[in-house]
Amino acid sequence: MDFLQKLKEGRIFNDGAFGTDLQKKGIRPGELPETWNLTHEEIIIGHHKEFFEAGADIATTNTFGANRLRFPENLKEIVEKGVALAIEGRKRAGREKDGFVALDLGPTGKLIEPLGDLPFAEAADLFRETASIGEAAGADLILIETMNDLVELRAAVLGAKQGTRLPVCATLTFNEKGKLLTGGTIESTAVLLEGLGVSALGFNCGTGPALMKENVKRLLAASDLPVMVCPNAGLPKVRDGKTVYDVGPEDFASEMEEIAELGARILGGCCGTTTEHIGEMIKTVRPLPLKEREGKKRTLISSATRVVELGKAPVLIGERINPTGKKRFQEALRNKDFEYILAQASAQAEAGAQVLDVNVGLPEIDEPAMMEEVVRRLQDVTDLPLQLDTGDPEALERGLFAYHGKALINSVSGEQERLDSILPLVKKYGGVVVGLALDENGIPETAEGRVLIAEKIYAAAEHYGIPREDVVIDGLAMTVSSDPRAALVTLDTIRKISALPYGRTILGVSNVSFGLPKRENVNAAFLMLAMQEGLSAAIMNPNSPALMKAYHSFLALTDQDPNFEHYIRFAESLPEEGVAVKAAPTEKKGTGNEDTLFFSILRGRKERAAALTTELLKTKTGMELIEGELIPALDEVGKGFEKGTLFLPQLLMAADSAQSAFAVIREKLGKTTDAPKGRIILATVKNDIHDIGKNIVKVMLENYGYEVLDLGKDVAPELIAETCVKEKIRLVGLSALMTTTVPSMEETVKLLREAAPGTKIVVGGAVMTEEYARMIGADAYAKDAMETVRYADSVFN
Repeated sequence: MDFLQKLKEGRIFNDGAFGTDLQKKGIRPGELPETWNLTHEEIIIGHHKEFFEAGADIATTNTFGANRLRFPENLKEIVEKGVALAIEGRKRAGREKDGFVALDLGPTGKLIEPLGDLPFAEAADLFRETASIGEAAGADLILIETMNDLVELRAAVLGAKQGTRLPVCATLTFNEKGKLLTGGTIESTAVLLEGLGVSALGFNCGTGPALMKENVKRLLAASDLPVMVCPNAGLPKVRDGKTVYDVGPEDFASEMEEIAELGARILGGCCGTTTEHIGEMIKTVRPLPLKEREGKKRTLISSATRVVELGKAPVLIGERINPTGKKRFQEALRNKDFEYILAQASAQAEAGAQVLDVNVGLPEIDEPAMMEEVVRRLQDVTDLPLQLDTGDPEALERGLFAYHGKALINSVSGEQERLDSILPLVKKYGGVVVGLALDENGIPETAEGRVLIAEKIYAAAEHYGIPREDVVIDGLAMTVSSDPRAALVTLDTIRKISALPYGRTILGVSNVSFGLPKRENVNAAFLMLAMQEGLSAAIMNPNSPALMKAYHSFLALTDQDPNFEHYIRFAESLPEEGVAVKAAPTEKKGTGNEDTLFFSILRGRKERAAALTTELLKTKTGMELIEGELIPALDEVGKGFEKGTLFLPQLLMAADSAQSAFAVIREKLGKTTDAPKGRIILATVKNDIHDIGKNIVKVMLENYGYEVLDLGKDVAPELIAETCVKEKIRLVGLSALMTTTVPSMEETVKLLREAAPGTKIVVGGAVMTEEYARMIGADAYAKDAMETVRYADSVFN
């Protein structure tokens, strides 16, 4: 049976843990599990056979870490063998007709640029290569799992879809608050994955089933796709030197029964789940009636961390990142003055824009390269979703490739050539597309004519697999000074499109008043009328007092502003009558009090932080800047990170900006400003090649004045202990991601206790918990980089 057909008809059961099963079967601490495809074929076949016999419908191949970074010499052999062994296990279990083999793809172990050193394109190609080998070997589907970085997840999905025609399922590891390591939310992840066209999405690893329930409810509310849930068998503990999990098969099955009743469609297990766990779950869940879910049919766009819905309250799209009629912006594009461009984004966000239009088209510049660079940089300083506004398909594709969300795409028209060049990109990368109500014959003079073109665009979108709710029609605001009836036709078009169950509309508001004096008055009245007719989104200047007054007043008068919260806040920000409102920045870089070293670090503006430091050193000492600007800014970001209001990208961008300021101070003074607060060893333990967490901790410790001796990844216990004694280190930080390497961490802790009994040990990583840390003898467990900094402060102070 075809996997997608099976998924459509009923529940599917996934298998359980691979790594912890291999631990029981003799894999050595830190030994790479994928190599057992070549050296222990019968054990791998037996693993798959046992789970199929327990009732699982899907076997996940032993390829979790299989990519060319990890296996540069024999990747093809390992992947092909991994798929072949799963197929053989299925055969021996007699499940050839109803069992599926999923090619398993896990994280690369690296952070993607700009937070790390792995280019996004290279990451996507790593996943493409492995997926392509797996499909050729006979895999039935791709399972991307244990992802905690939305950017890497997107690279994996794009790579898998580029390299294969197989269905793609994706599961992620969220914390208890529903956040990824890099700040992505359940909702923003769901919008992204739906846009990319995965077949199912969900959760695995991180916690047991009880702690996943609330996140499952959120995902079911956020997505129409089938939901997949594969929890751990509780939390890991160490007993008699072995890793065990605290939820038994019966309790696991009982919790999974509740998750199935919520509406999850694919159910399985992760770390610690055995054939007994999966078998008991299947016996309990299989008899349950399938819960049918109604499609939500919403129009959603997203950034990595924020979702905006079109079709409820009108959405404001800031128009200022656009060179049309803006000499200063044109100059910024020619000179690659990205600080000015980013300042426009910040000013519009501060003024109330919910989406930012991005148009960088000038005849004399390389628009595709500029679009890609501006999109990358904008994502570093704002979490607002972006509208990519270009007539150049190459520029659009490069912008979409760089954008880590579901973009609004401006635009297509009813012209067939335009439809055929743009809609495939919308489908490939996921997006909501703006459809202009014009075609080869021009702009119709009647609303009926424009609606006919809209219908042509809807039909073309459906042909490419794009739902009608992912098309937003621009009714075209024409200039009333040349045609007094122009606004009436536009408003009638908005009314007719908005009456459709999937109808969403958008307008560039300011076009209507061209050629008239005091244009803001006409624009504001037109905006009010358009919103009354059902306008979904307005492209406008959010720094226009007249337009913002109209917008907030409309929401207040139409019961779309609970308790008048937004209107009151906006009204309080207005100056007294007769006093000018502060406009968006034009010549200056930055806005008001935000153009300070403190805020440049806070906002992650690296170049501006360095420039301001150079200027400030003319009147202040380096230590005054460190104590008065740099450390307070890092503390502010750290507190936001700990509270969950700021996320890893902001943390690392701020740290990078602080480093640029530190570098200027050191260069000016010709030496370091002070002795380090302390010296700390960091290492990822033996046979664990994942060093993302360790590298993040290193950055933060160095920014807080510590000297870090980074021993790298896959570090032997003996080297860690020897370096600790030789360098007289007071604090050692150890990291582990894989369950199979936890014994290496325990061994390292034991050796450090013998060699350097006075040294403190702090541990962290995806598989660690506070209880686990105590069991292996560590002094502290740190869940993130900031907790490590706080612990270091307690040790050295």
